[in-house]
Amino acid sequence: MDRFQEMRAFVAVVDAGSFVRAAEALDISKTAVSRLVGDLETRLGVRLLHRTTRKLSLTPEGELFHERCRQLVDGVAEAEAELSTHAGEAIGQLRVNVPVTFGLLHLAPLWPAFMAQHPKVTLDVTLSDRLVDLVDEGFDVAVRIARLQVSSLISRQLTTTRLILCASPEYLRRHGAPRHPAELAGHSVIAYSLLAAGDQWEFFSSQGSREPIQVKVSPRMRTNSGDTCTAAALQHMGLVLQPSFLVGPHLDSGALVEVMPGFRSTELGVYAVYPSRRQLTPKVRALIDFLVDAFRMRAWPA
Repeated sequence: MDRFQEMRAFVAVVDAGSFVRAAEALDISKTAVSRLVGDLETRLGVRLLHRTTRKLSLTPEGELFHERCRQLVDGVAEAEAELSTHAGEAIGQLRVNVPVTFGLLHLAPLWPAFMAQHPKVTLDVTLSDRLVDLVDEGFDVAVRIARLQVSSLISRQLTTTRLILCASPEYLRRHGAPRHPAELAGHSVIAYSLLAAGDQWEFFSSQGSREPIQVKVSPRMRTNSGDTCTAAALQHMGLVLQPSFLVGPHLDSGALVEVMPGFRSTELGVYAVYPSRRQLTPKVRALIDFLVDAFRMRAWPA
């Protein structure tokens, strides 16, 4: 059996955390992956992985060998990328990480068109609101919604979105609408637990000083899902601070109403980011150009 295939399978198992997911990533059977890793251990005469019914972990020898294997596998991938760059054709697997809600609402409908334009590219799209490490976790591109900090990553802005404080008309009828951020303390709040600012919400007056007004909220409910926050607001549970790309349709329909429009919250950029240490391959360039074009005409409540 080819030694490189053994090392490639070993790296895939470590990256995926299981033989099943590694088999899916390599598009071969789980039996084939197990045999490749087993042959590798037999040939080396050492155990590389601790296997239990719940998880896999590297042995000390496995940790050392994994680093060497990673370098070799990445080296081959980079060599192939250089060839495809030279040829100028988008080809190969493209691993993309995107936020869950944004990915479902605004990216999922785009993937078929991208794949139709680039039939030699295979997509591996992971939806997660966790801030992934692109280099360590092997992603080619990520879509992030944030005020980006200086980093080693290169970014290209796709569009913008604004956090909007809103509630249902029924909630506001029962409890009244706050007129100033300081009044949020007296209201039921449903908070997005992954918000970078946490419970310290920030607003800017549309008149007068441009200094931010910060108010600490005491949420009645927290969740790591923007969809859950929005669903709670639609059921009259309280105020939410959610991006316009999510609540925009509900504002248009009247199911939700913007609260304190004279105090605007944070504006965020939607970016495609990728590791600067890697050469921009045709497949990555193709995806970024495609996304920039796709979002050129997108507009949410300003």
